[in-house]
Amino acid sequence: MTEKKRILILTADAGFGHRSAAKALAAALEESHGGECAYELANPLDSERTPAWLRDAQSDYDRVAKEAARLYEFAYDVSDTGFASRMMENAMRVLLYRAMRDLVLRFKPDVIVSTYPLYQAPLNALFTLRRAFIPVVCVVTDLATVHQIWFTGDADLTVVPTEIVRDLALSAGIPLEKLSVIGIPVHPRISEETRSKPELRSELGWRADLTTLLAVGSKRVDRLDGILNAVNHSGLPLQIAAVAGGDDELFSRMRDREWHLPARLYNFVDDLPLMMRAADFVVAKAGGLIVTESLAAGLPLLFIDMIPGQETGNAGYAVAGGAAEIAADPVAALEIVYHWLADDGSLLAKKAAAAKALGRPRAAFDIVERVWALASRGLVRRDLAVAVAKVKELFGLFRETYEE
Repeated sequence: MTEKKRILILTADAGFGHRSAAKALAAALEESHGGECAYELANPLDSERTPAWLRDAQSDYDRVAKEAARLYEFAYDVSDTGFASRMMENAMRVLLYRAMRDLVLRFKPDVIVSTYPLYQAPLNALFTLRRAFIPVVCVVTDLATVHQIWFTGDADLTVVPTEIVRDLALSAGIPLEKLSVIGIPVHPRISEETRSKPELRSELGWRADLTTLLAVGSKRVDRLDGILNAVNHSGLPLQIAAVAGGDDELFSRMRDREWHLPARLYNFVDDLPLMMRAADFVVAKAGGLIVTESLAAGLPLLFIDMIPGQETGNAGYAVAGGAAEIAADPVAALEIVYHWLADDGSLLAKKAAAAKALGRPRAAFDIVERVWALASRGLVRRDLAVAVAKVKELFGLFRETYEE
């Protein structure tokens, strides 16, 4: 009997996107190689071995991005340089080494997939000291504006979503043979659903005959409630499906509102891919995964918020491709929706076609096949001289950082 391949998928909970990508890969892996592998989805930042302040930084991400947007933007821009990225890599080698060591030694993977950028450096340090290199695949989860920390050069394969990001990776020194333009992984339910929108709406308890706006919020989205209020009083032939994304305050306000349009309200959902296939367009912030999932489902996007930095690039990519527009306030949002629905929705149909052209609904399966090939390759062992040289290089990086 052939021994099962062991695949470790690493993620983090700084926002929803990294974990959504990891779960999409796990689902595609289960579907395509479920009987041939054992896999685990893990977050090293949650380990007891990780310093408490670094564990807590995940939960602080939403608060800082929302309440201190300018500070976040400044920190993002300052850290997006070669010198700052090297400092971050060196810090992660130390701070995450023990957590990564415990996880790897316990699970004994044949290949490691990471949907979060801070894990490559500590993995490489672990492999170097043990002289045994497990193949690593890094999956970038933003569409255009990508921080340099993704491009450490420690991964055997870096999967990028677009040619724009491929060029950024090349500029950062990643060899072309270690890059693959595949896309951001989305859940298989998006690509495999074959039922019509009316059928799906009926299953969800929605009106089958109405154009459907799917609004997706979270604790980081400030403007959604005001825009929903404007649409609710518009008289447009619409129904609204609104997801608060775990924001209890937003969900409470939505429930307390007197709705003049048909509305289905949710706090947190597990079946967002199904809801996307049932909807006609999405109102959301420009997170990498919500943009990618919407494009994969052929849905136009109305952006109402974005985190400066990577999400600005996500929005720009979708807008440039003709699949999205940006609204600065409720009036602007309502004007865009009116335009999309005019002339029997002719502009909405064009936006939907553009979204479908940009989407990569099978990306998760394509990434899994690359991962599977690397799992079959197995460990690469280096002789002692090579390992010693690499360790010296690591210590040299520490010394260079502190001297500078």
